[in-house]
Amino acid sequence: MRRVIVIFLLISLGCGTKPHEQKSSILPGARQLGEYSPLLKNKSVALTVNHSSLIEGVHITDSLRSLGINIIKVFTPEHGFTGTVSDGVVIEYDSVESGYELVSLYGENKKPTEEHMQGVDVMVFDIQDVGARFYTYISTMHYVMEACAENNIPLIILDRPNPNGSYVDGPVLDTALQSFVGMHPIPIVHGMTVGELAQMINGEGWLKNGIKADLQVIKIKNWDHSMPYPLPVKPSPNLPDDLSISLYPSLCLFEGTIMSVGRGTDHAFQQIGHPDYPDGTYSFTPESREGAKWPPYEDLTCYGLSWVGTKPVYKFSLQPLIETYQKMDRDDFFNDYFKRLAGTNSLQKQLEEGMSEKQIRASWEPELSNFKKKRKQYLLYN
Repeated sequence: MRRVIVIFLLISLGCGTKPHEQKSSILPGARQLGEYSPLLKNKSVALTVNHSSLIEGVHITDSLRSLGINIIKVFTPEHGFTGTVSDGVVIEYDSVESGYELVSLYGENKKPTEEHMQGVDVMVFDIQDVGARFYTYISTMHYVMEACAENNIPLIILDRPNPNGSYVDGPVLDTALQSFVGMHPIPIVHGMTVGELAQMINGEGWLKNGIKADLQVIKIKNWDHSMPYPLPVKPSPNLPDDLSISLYPSLCLFEGTIMSVGRGTDHAFQQIGHPDYPDGTYSFTPESREGAKWPPYEDLTCYGLSWVGTKPVYKFSLQPLIETYQKMDRDDFFNDYFKRLAGTNSLQKQLEEGMSEKQIRASWEPELSNFKKKRKQYLLYN
């Protein structure tokens, strides 16, 4: 009798539930093979995928081929098929791997060419995003959509949860500053899954000449925007865990400054620093490693701010940028990349003029409010 009571108490207190069980009830589109594999039968299939394209720990290429799906080409984004190549490093390969052609979309071509698309009956996109405008996987998705539209090839997007999908914040991109780290007039934190964003790209006519892709989204089951989603694998080399992912929208702006964001350490995007930062309380030393070759200030001690060991808080903040800029007090603090990351010419000027975060936020609020209204019609998970 005593044993039964103990078991009951453990279950009542939640001790009988493993932490991963709640997450496992969320079913990304890729896990719903029964919904999309029939659409691929007897077709020549191309995939746009990377290391994050897993189905219960098995790569989607292996899962589909085990079902007899004919995969003829695999396209990969920044960081490559394995997700280990350093940021910004050009990946040049067009080779046959395991029976299919492997094509980089982060090299000479960021968009599949007409030649690449020859022989393809259907394209599948399955990559884990983190919900920030400057994360380049959504730029790759844009170009894949465009190539599919131009070549009359249907596109199936296997949707995945957005770990930063619970809020929308930041300045909306000025299209005059459009680049591969900002292709759409959306805020820094857009609060959309790749499937929702693809629908918006189509619906708003953002593809070249306003063309539209023949798009089908395989929706996530048992998830909505209010639900956290710890990622099963790191989505890129320098986002090692949920803390980095939560801080990434705020700290990536430092890549447009003289500060290090901790590339070349175990805590990238959890700390910022510079050899000349005036407060020596906290320090780290970047080292060259896989996924972070030749990081800024390699082998030099950097001093600065740290969030290492804190719990993830999903919000966008300018306070680290304001505080660091004021403490460094240098004319060379910003570089040309900052405006492209910010998506606006205004933010740098506002910081240099000493405006508060509240004042800066007020300047982007009208455009942000308009985006939120427009976004609603494309949401799939309310």
